[in-house]
Amino acid sequence: MDEQELLIVDDLSVSFATPGGTVDAVKHASFTIGRGETLALVGESGSGKSVTALSILQLLPYPVARHPNGSIRYKGTELVGAGESAMRAVRGNRISMIFQEPMTSLNPLHTIEKQIAETLTLHKGMSESRARARVLELLNLVGVRNAEQRLTAYPHELSGGQRQRVVIAMALANEPDLLIADEPTTALDVTIQAQILKLLKDLQQELGMAMLFITHDLGIVRKIADKVCVMCDGEIVEAGPTGDIFGHPAHAYTKHLLAAEPKGSKSEPSPDAPVIITGNDIKVWFPIKKGVFRRTVDHVKAVDGITVTVREGQTVGVVGESGSGKTTLGMALLRLERSTGGIYFDGREIQELPEDKLRPLRREMQVVFQDPYGSLSPRMSIGEIVAEGLRIHSDSNDAAELDARVVEALREVGLEPESRFRYPHEFSGGQRQRIAIARAIVLKPKFIVLDEPTSALDMSVQAQIVDLLTDLQRRHGLAYMFISHDLKVVRALADHVIVMKDGRVVEQGPADTIFDNPSEPYTKALMAAAFDLEFDEQAVASGVVSV
Repeated sequence: MDEQELLIVDDLSVSFATPGGTVDAVKHASFTIGRGETLALVGESGSGKSVTALSILQLLPYPVARHPNGSIRYKGTELVGAGESAMRAVRGNRISMIFQEPMTSLNPLHTIEKQIAETLTLHKGMSESRARARVLELLNLVGVRNAEQRLTAYPHELSGGQRQRVVIAMALANEPDLLIADEPTTALDVTIQAQILKLLKDLQQELGMAMLFITHDLGIVRKIADKVCVMCDGEIVEAGPTGDIFGHPAHAYTKHLLAAEPKGSKSEPSPDAPVIITGNDIKVWFPIKKGVFRRTVDHVKAVDGITVTVREGQTVGVVGESGSGKTTLGMALLRLERSTGGIYFDGREIQELPEDKLRPLRREMQVVFQDPYGSLSPRMSIGEIVAEGLRIHSDSNDAAELDARVVEALREVGLEPESRFRYPHEFSGGQRQRIAIARAIVLKPKFIVLDEPTSALDMSVQAQIVDLLTDLQRRHGLAYMFISHDLKVVRALADHVIVMKDGRVVEQGPADTIFDNPSEPYTKALMAAAFDLEFDEQAVASGVVSV
């Protein structure tokens, strides 16, 4: 074995025993990772990336999962089939892993200090005082501000970026030789994503560790990886240096991935287009109550005096970091969040309308939520989900007519009519999002709020959803409010952009102006993070971008 080769995966296969038969999740995968090297494993959901990574640490549900063939050698030691005591010495000590969703990989019942210290006491046998000092050192290392105050915090008290930093601190606690990072930046704001990537690169150089980086975002791969392995249906279809893969892709699937990023930009609709919805000086303030009598002492100003207009056929993109008030603004316009200020829908003032008078207008104002799995009832078939709004709002109770409307909506979003008899868990993430869109458009609305509808989807699926939304808008003259932190998707879909921070508008205007010539430092920092992945340290230092 070459001394520079830290990990060798040779002809690895993984299969799962299911009631329907054996599923081959990984097929004859081979790659090596050298000391201090970063290998990116890329591909769409279901390609076998995470299964391969979990195999390295032997974390798959054995014996349901098994390895028909293959070898995984760490510093010459075989890990496939290794005993539990041998694996305990490796896991979290010599090889660590950052899991995809920090909220589910952190224990909600334990403090941050306890969770990081557990790794140190388990592998190093540190005393409580030594472990506490090391935890503080790690939190400072990963850039958690006010680290000492955070020791007693629980995961739900931290932001997404802070939780991800804590997970990284846990993974780095014992200075591993190899760090496995499984989609560590999925669903994070672009500025937080840039911080996490810069942090990982800096720590890699400082500690000299190798990294296996799993992602479906090729923009990240270009910046962070030395070598790339492209996976499709459990097979590595192409591998090589990052520059070669991006500059001269050989396999059709690699070319497909590189071409899949949402592209294009829209022009402003006609200024004469009818105004669908207007919000004047919209405010959503949440009271902060303290004391025995729960008196209001202050307010959280989630939305603080925003005016917005959306015309027929127009997409207004609302961007900003988590907590900036994007979703709250959208929910306020739909009268799903209590607010002050004027709201006019189709020329009619609706802010003061009682619910019984507002209900007939609900069919014309729809929403597509961020998580398609969480927003679709697992107990209802797809046909029942899509038809639910029709049953509430339609004057007709004719079953055949309702079914025909459901079939029409499913066809419009690119799904087979037969799928209406199946249930949400039987569909992929992209298909579930199409179902959520079908549920919205079946009522033939005029205005749709799209709340992060592509945030957790693969690049190619994102591009499909963007194309679908554009096509539906063109055919039906739909007005969209598109809420997202993914500026590449916003650029492909929006013709007017509002940039929000701390409940207020930082900057707004035509999409081309905002993207190509932003005037505010905060907007410039967002654009740099989204399109260059180069983090502006001065913007953080000055408080323009929050950590």
